[in-house]
Amino acid sequence: MTRREMLSLCRNGFGGVALMGLMGSTPFDRMLVAGDSPAPLRPSPSHLVPKARSVIFLYMDGGVSQVDSFDPKPRLAREHGENPRDKFAVDATQFNSIGKILKSPWDFKRYGECGMEVSDLFPHIGSCADDLAVVRSMVADFPEHTNANYFLHTGHGLQGRPSMGSWVTYGLGSENQDLPGYVVLDGGLIPPGGLDNFNSGFLPASYQGSIFRAGSEPLANIDPLEPTTALQRRKLALINKTDDTLLGRIGHANQIESAISNYELAFRMQSSVPELTDLSGESEATKKLYGMDSEDEHTRGYAAQCLLARRLVERGVRFIELTCPRCASDRWDQHAKLREGHTLNAHAVDQPIAGLLKDLKARGLLEETLVVWAGEFGRTPFAQGTDGRDHNPSAFSIWLAGAGIRGGTVYGATDEYGYRAVENITTIHDLHATMLHLLGMEHERLTYRFSGRDIRLTDVGGKVIDAILT
Repeated sequence: MTRREMLSLCRNGFGGVALMGLMGSTPFDRMLVAGDSPAPLRPSPSHLVPKARSVIFLYMDGGVSQVDSFDPKPRLAREHGENPRDKFAVDATQFNSIGKILKSPWDFKRYGECGMEVSDLFPHIGSCADDLAVVRSMVADFPEHTNANYFLHTGHGLQGRPSMGSWVTYGLGSENQDLPGYVVLDGGLIPPGGLDNFNSGFLPASYQGSIFRAGSEPLANIDPLEPTTALQRRKLALINKTDDTLLGRIGHANQIESAISNYELAFRMQSSVPELTDLSGESEATKKLYGMDSEDEHTRGYAAQCLLARRLVERGVRFIELTCPRCASDRWDQHAKLREGHTLNAHAVDQPIAGLLKDLKARGLLEETLVVWAGEFGRTPFAQGTDGRDHNPSAFSIWLAGAGIRGGTVYGATDEYGYRAVENITTIHDLHATMLHLLGMEHERLTYRFSGRDIRLTDVGGKVIDAILT
């Protein structure tokens, strides 16, 4: 127990000690009381025996086309150029520019011992097929980017809720007290909805995502301005003394406690972050595996981010999210020029992601790291205009790999056109429940009292996808 925690308990009386004992010791089995905010990222016990220690979330911003990636549909080729309204009921789309049925420009091949079919867009990821569990029956609640992004990241379609990374660090803390528990590696594109996709919402600010930019200076002011460490420590001590004085007058306040904790973490990060982001010690073979020798600058950039994600996992960071690189196609949102846009994006991320999976596996880290690849929704099997695809929340594909995942698995199915999920329909709440389960948390017990009710990431839904688990 820290000094600040002891004083917080005394401030609330010895009855507070008894209350904490009655309400349990883990942060997700009780309401927040004084003493929770100090050292908010300290590791906390889980409900279940966890399979995963960390999560790497590979966010495919804009909505990858499922029928061009992990859900082959031969019927599209047979009926290419025909009117979709003659074949099935067509829902209203984002732009209501309904074109003809559009076959995939890419062929599919079988990979691995499992024989999983993967598009030619992803030959490197295809080589990892035996480690993947592809879910083809995902559905989204929103057809528009911003709301769909909020739903994917926070389990709620409106702004203001905590992101999944914030929930994970709130529930479990982090194994490294010198780095944030939740890190977002900015590849160049912040998704629609902005930074609220990574915010802590009504949870204390210590749990929000810390955004690391690409390049040699991932954070502002990472280099100390003071000429000596002693001077910097004195400044930090003065700030803490001022905050402690305010706390002594007004009592427990999450905002002030979080600020104190964040100042202290920021000081430690000035040593830990430069060491983290220095890739000079990585072997040339490792860098080549990720694609850091590629002629494409976007591939090189995303490769560095994937390698950095592995280094964060090694250092005990709990939740890492990677955003997409800023390719000429501007995200996976191809309302036109599908072939050009998806090709550029896939070329940027395919080898780095496969390199990440193979590197994690070689180092024994994949068995304790959950890797999730997902966008916010899918695309239509018919064209928007002549050569694009519109948004489709009724079916899309994601995949998971690593800790507790049954590799070489395909779960769920869509109709013959890849338009609607028809078998083992899976929701975003189901995905979140599964991620929390693998981390050792029961999603119905991970709650926070706010606005008169106990709120959770999975709202009032969510079922663990048992069929893809070992």
